[in-house]
Amino acid sequence: MARNVLFVCSQNRLRSPTAEQVFADWPGIETASAGLKPDADNPVTPELLQWADLIVVMEPVHKRRLGERFRRWLSDKRIVCLGIPDDYDFMAPELVRLLQQKVPPLLR
Repeated sequence: MARNVLFVCSQNRLRSPTAEQVFADWPGIETASAGLKPDADNPVTPELLQWADLIVVMEPVHKRRLGERFRRWLSDKRIVCLGIPDDYDFMAPELVRLLQQKVPPLLR
């Protein structure tokens, strides 16, 4: 059975879509990404949170905002913060390297 991993950042334009793409072909993993801001390309929804087995956020503020806005859908969810600041372009090599370093231990 595949594990569903949701990557979350602010606007779903740079970090979380990069993570979704980097791990899209990972065996046994289904990926999606979303953003917490109202103008996010793909906003976080209760349905996405219910789908996810693991929620990976980029910054501590994302974890806090998730808890503030979606607490009732998070009670049994594992949320991990990667600590990756909003300093990278989509698919930037340094961002990909950071993700490849930090995410695989979470997927095992």
